[in-house]
Amino acid sequence: MDITEVPVSDDKKGKKKKNKNSNKKSVREEGNGEGAGAEEKEEKMEKSDAAAAFPPTFSVSEIKNKQRRHLMFMKLKQEKRKQKMQLRKKKKKEREALGDKAPPKEVPKTIENQRVYDETTVDPEDEEVAFDEATDEFSAYFNGLTNPKVLITTSDRPRGRTVRFCEQLATVIPNAHVYYRRGLALKRVIPQCVARNFTYLIVINEDRKVPNGMVLCHLPDGPTAHFKVSSVRLRKEIKRRGKGPTEHSPEVILNNFSTRLGHSIGRLFAALFPQDPQFVGRQVATFHNQRDFIFFRFHRYIFKNEKKVGIQELGPRFTLKLRSLQ
Repeated sequence: MDITEVPVSDDKKGKKKKNKNSNKKSVREEGNGEGAGAEEKEEKMEKSDAAAAFPPTFSVSEIKNKQRRHLMFMKLKQEKRKQKMQLRKKKKKEREALGDKAPPKEVPKTIENQRVYDETTVDPEDEEVAFDEATDEFSAYFNGLTNPKVLITTSDRPRGRTVRFCEQLATVIPNAHVYYRRGLALKRVIPQCVARNFTYLIVINEDRKVPNGMVLCHLPDGPTAHFKVSSVRLRKEIKRRGKGPTEHSPEVILNNFSTRLGHSIGRLFAALFPQDPQFVGRQVATFHNQRDFIFFRFHRYIFKNEKKVGIQELGPRFTLKLRSLQ
């Protein structure tokens, strides 16, 4: 059988190749068109979702990346701060524009001004309270018959932090002396204090090398108060502190000791310091009572001009909470 070869022209080969290439191009173009359309649709969806979800349903806690979550949180915080500042400036301008016709400033709600009236709050002009205070254990001090003399001691075998706290406390209270217990019982210490004319005995207790308690005993007849001590900050731990305190007698400020028990505790603290403060030293010891916590601060002040006063904290600082009064 004879087989004859049929020649294929180059034009047909070129057409086939062209057709193949054109088909590929069309497919690519179609794919690109679909991809571009899909991308546009996704962008539109993202924009619509972002517009709908941020800020009403947006929550920083939903971000799983810790660093990004922190950055977003800081940004939101800055935005809120800016809005507050803008509102404050706007209100200030409005008040300046209104002048005397401006409405009174709103008083912020706090725990103190929302507190329910306490029946034990004492009227300063109450005759019964005045009689009790004139005949109590501190009357000799307030009448100027005795001068305070304080003995500061510690629990048995104190550690370094407690010792430093006692030494710094002795620089705050005039005429205070620091002695170490050396295993002596308080029943043996107190008669010696009375024999040497000490009017106060302060015992600093510690737990796990940290001061955690204070016994404040007025001699010779009491009363004795036991306080829990917390948030102790020594001088080296206070930022921007002033130079060490001088030997001048400080002024004493007692805030919010308004109840019957508060009067007793306030007089207990007042009798620690001499009644003749030396204003040349410009030193102030503050006992601030708030929600039954007593915050102690020790400052030095300076008059910058007729209206402004600058203060420097000298330390130490600590917080007391009354546990018992006998």
